[in-house]
Amino acid sequence: MASRKNVDPQDLQRRLVGEELHATTRRTFLGQMGSGIGGMALAWAAAQDGWAGGFGDSSASGAVGLDLSRPHFAPRAKRVIYLHMAGSPPHHDLLDPKPKLLDWNGKPCPDHLLDPENFAFIKGHPEVLASPYAFQPRGKSGTEISELLPELSRHADRIAVVRSMHTDQFNHAPAQLLLYTGSPRLGRPSIGSWISYGLGSENRDLPAYVVLVSGGKTPSAGKSVWGNGFLPSVHQGVQCRSDGDPVLFASNPPGIDRETRGATIEALAELNGLQCERNGDPETLARIAQYELAFRMQVAVPEVMDIAHESPETIERYGATPGAASFANNCLLARRMLENDVRFIQLFDWGWDTHGTNPSDDIINQLPKKCRETDRPIAALLDDLVERGLLEDTLVIWSGEFGRTAMNERRNGSTYFGRDHHPHCFSIWMAGGGVKPGIVHGETCDFGAEIVKDPVHVHDLQATVLRLLGFDHERLIRRHQGRDFRLTDVHGSVVPGLLA
Repeated sequence: MASRKNVDPQDLQRRLVGEELHATTRRTFLGQMGSGIGGMALAWAAAQDGWAGGFGDSSASGAVGLDLSRPHFAPRAKRVIYLHMAGSPPHHDLLDPKPKLLDWNGKPCPDHLLDPENFAFIKGHPEVLASPYAFQPRGKSGTEISELLPELSRHADRIAVVRSMHTDQFNHAPAQLLLYTGSPRLGRPSIGSWISYGLGSENRDLPAYVVLVSGGKTPSAGKSVWGNGFLPSVHQGVQCRSDGDPVLFASNPPGIDRETRGATIEALAELNGLQCERNGDPETLARIAQYELAFRMQVAVPEVMDIAHESPETIERYGATPGAASFANNCLLARRMLENDVRFIQLFDWGWDTHGTNPSDDIINQLPKKCRETDRPIAALLDDLVERGLLEDTLVIWSGEFGRTAMNERRNGSTYFGRDHHPHCFSIWMAGGGVKPGIVHGETCDFGAEIVKDPVHVHDLQATVLRLLGFDHERLIRRHQGRDFRLTDVHGSVVPGLLA
């Protein structure tokens, strides 16, 4: 469509900063909107050019402005892949070996593990459950990793295992919200949205923030874990799919060709531009940007999402199946998106809630099944990133939302083995993007129930991720309803021991 006229966000910005719009809206009158509607427009336009538009610094008067500079520090990571095992894997069986549990296996647990503990499902005085799986030192680092993760074990010298993570929440939805938005309640922007807000996009034809879901279920907290909250909606995560239409509702409806769709988008942009002039609502700019991005995505996304372009050897290495919906496909798609400059890629895989109520959620049947589904593609992803020179500036994170108990849950007298929710310690691993490789950070007690060395709260993890991307977490802020907000709220400290 050579004749199609593209909307110029810079022109919209110039029209918005005119004097005739200053102080004409209730929002401007009440809150000044940071630096005003013009400042918001400038921040949005800057984000489209890849600027960092989300910095705020409190002045002496307490007002917050937008610092349109680049990141506060030289970034070690340019992009992030977050692999979330929704439901939370048991750390005792994968990354935190506890041989002491063998002495207690099947015996009533010590009283100090019960008082004053609150459990989601455990009742009475539970029995200790030792891991049925063997651990071995792996690589030159000697990091002990479970036999359930043989492929990840090849990368023991590349990953940093954190055994001392902890959270404030012991149910799935609030724990996921806290991990990704900094609050257990709805309404805050997700970490991917904050990163999109701060760094902008490097590819005008693809979203800065993409989400891929497997396991047949979205996370317990729903799509709020990739929501934009009070940030402009252009920063919301875009869910893509490996089967069917890559993005729902992005395709043209029957009877509408690309030329007609382009003319429609142009007309909508003009109408929205008039509304923006009249009302001065910066969200209208985001709406224009989203329509334009969706139009460009119609061409760009199907190409990126088609893994059939990969070699048979690569598809086999991941265990992927073109056209299917699987975690393996999503890992391969994540690498393809990285190569197309997507900033933040979030993979959610459901099925890790191993309570032991039946064979589909125990640690004897379900846990090995989930490990088989994910271990190979994760290792293949790390292999690919290393071979293509991408791991150095790509931060890879693997986690659940909390840990599991050292005791067997035995809900309603179940004869299967499983573990209840446990917020006080859990294990994650990180790799690339400035993370110190081949280390184990933190330590838990002999029962894997309490942290005894170097605790890392989820807010500390958030602060550390932002630091690796070049941000001071205390300065990446957004004023909303008269208050300055940040991902880490009023908490969090960078963990120096994780930085290379």
